[in-house]
Amino acid sequence: MAGFILANVIGLVAAAFMLYFPYTWCRWKNESEESYGLKWFMTRQAKIDVIIALAVTLIPLTVIVMYMPRSWGGGLKTPSFWDALNILGGGIAAAFIEETFFRGWLQTLAVRRFGAVTGIIIATALFASVHLIAVRKAVRLLTFFPGLIMALLRQRNNTVMPGIIYHAVCNVWAVWFSPLPGA
Repeated sequence: MAGFILANVIGLVAAAFMLYFPYTWCRWKNESEESYGLKWFMTRQAKIDVIIALAVTLIPLTVIVMYMPRSWGGGLKTPSFWDALNILGGGIAAAFIEETFFRGWLQTLAVRRFGAVTGIIIATALFASVHLIAVRKAVRLLTFFPGLIMALLRQRNNTVMPGIIYHAVCNVWAVWFSPLPGA
């Protein structure tokens, strides 16, 4: 029980750090939050970009997973109401926290230091590797690919908001259509 509580406290502290540190950084460095994409807004083009990104990724994935053998983790999942609520809340919160930290703060610094392509790859690789902390399965590194989409949404629209929406919808999708259970 103590280990469970400690893990939750550590997770809460890490989440708070990832959400608030980028804003604190901007104040320390006397830089605008907007230069880090931390002013949340959606232009018409950003909305179109998110819709296209979701359609291009989730429609094919849904078809693939629906016809994937159950032994491989395919098919519609039916979590209990409380499990679904818990997973959805966590998934939506994770979208805000992770996009603020990885696409807002880290990607901005990496792109400034290494250029757009290398900076995006570095920030996205770190994003994917963090997903190994909770569940140590190599398949978790596949978060690199949606991470690239979120990185491109951030870079193209100068705000983390399109990535937050894309990330949240993907997390909600994963509650019912996760290719690998427990992954």
